[in-house]
Amino acid sequence: MTTGRFITFEGGEGAGKSTQIAMLADALSLRGVPHVVTREPGGTPGAEALRNLLLNDAFDWSARTEALLFAAARADHVANLIRPALADGQWVLCDRFVDSSRAYQGGAGALGDEQVMTLHRIGSEGLLPDRTLLLELDADEAARRAIVRDGGGGDRIGARDAAYHARVGQRFRQMADAEPDRFVSVDAGGSADEVHARIIAALEPVLP
Repeated sequence: MTTGRFITFEGGEGAGKSTQIAMLADALSLRGVPHVVTREPGGTPGAEALRNLLLNDAFDWSARTEALLFAAARADHVANLIRPALADGQWVLCDRFVDSSRAYQGGAGALGDEQVMTLHRIGSEGLLPDRTLLLELDADEAARRAIVRDGGGGDRIGARDAAYHARVGQRFRQMADAEPDRFVSVDAGGSADEVHARIIAALEPVLP
């Protein structure tokens, strides 16, 4: 039976996470590796409902409220999709996980890492990925890609100013430096195929 692996993709807006998850899923299919592709917030009906609240610009959530809502969505996601898939021997490829809460609400939102991780221990029993791929991209290129992707109209969090997103990027880098056994930094510049090749190389030690 294939050993389940939990792989997350992290990074700022426009780094190409969704594209690269789809390409990795195709690569796993060619290798005969059972897998599921999911995202945060979301992945289950309950978590998707919370996603609609979180990203709706009709609401002006504080960082603290955002963290609570993200933690609630994640708890449902972990209990009803991620843990069952891993127990079934599947690889779980997730677009964002708790490290995004650590970077956005904990870092850029100044809530602090300890509070975010306390919520994570309560809601999701502290589950962490086997590997976290941090896609890093020049800020100007990331902004350009995000505009192309969103047509100039990002969601409530994505549309925040450049200073906010710079703080997010800085916090991601700090986490990667502090947790090298889990994080793998991937240069997200260049073509999608070039980035995909870097990701496969980074995952080679755990690929079947």
